[in-house]
Amino acid sequence: MNNPENNFSRLHRKKKRKDKILNVLIAVVVVAIVITASIIFLGGAKEQSEKEDIINNEEIVEQNTDDEVLEEEETSLNDEEVENVETIDEDAASDEVEDVEIDEVEDVEITVNPNDPIVSQSIVNPAWEPIGTEQSGEHVSVYKRNSVDWKEKEQALIYATGISAENMIIWKLKNGGSPQKSIGIISTKDKTEKYRVFLEWVDNEGWKPVKMDVLTTLDFNY
Repeated sequence: MNNPENNFSRLHRKKKRKDKILNVLIAVVVVAIVITASIIFLGGAKEQSEKEDIINNEEIVEQNTDDEVLEEEETSLNDEEVENVETIDEDAASDEVEDVEIDEVEDVEITVNPNDPIVSQSIVNPAWEPIGTEQSGEHVSVYKRNSVDWKEKEQALIYATGISAENMIIWKLKNGGSPQKSIGIISTKDKTEKYRVFLEWVDNEGWKPVKMDVLTTLDFNY
């Protein structure tokens, strides 16, 4: 015959066991809920943080791009302003130079001689004038050094070429085809400047340069 107390005790143990299992399940569920909530919360926070970083980065990139564009526009504007100023200055300077050159060579005739082996160019300057003279009466061309006529020819050579007497070598001073014409071949002492000057006598006014050849060499038959 069953003992009621034993039955009660057995039922009581079963109930306690079920309660423990239930408590464990509840704890597991609670832990799972907490873990899930944490994951959701942390994931959302991380996603929100990443979104904010992306937005901030986009704003920084956009700001940098705007700054670069603005800087490029300012640089381009400054370059255009400088270019315009330089162009205006160069044009003005060019006009000034051209005016000076035109004034200086307006009446001078310059002939380039590319096929002449000894003459690079020939110059005729209408502004050349007779140099004056101490001679009177009928003129006789003289080719003796230290004579008045020779010295006046030498002065005419200095006048035409701009070479000083101290720096000038007279290689040849000869008759130019008539008693009132002479030709002088001269150079600087270092021979960097070489000329052939044609002179004509003007009565009571002296020797006058009428043409000057710029020589490329002194090695020719005078």
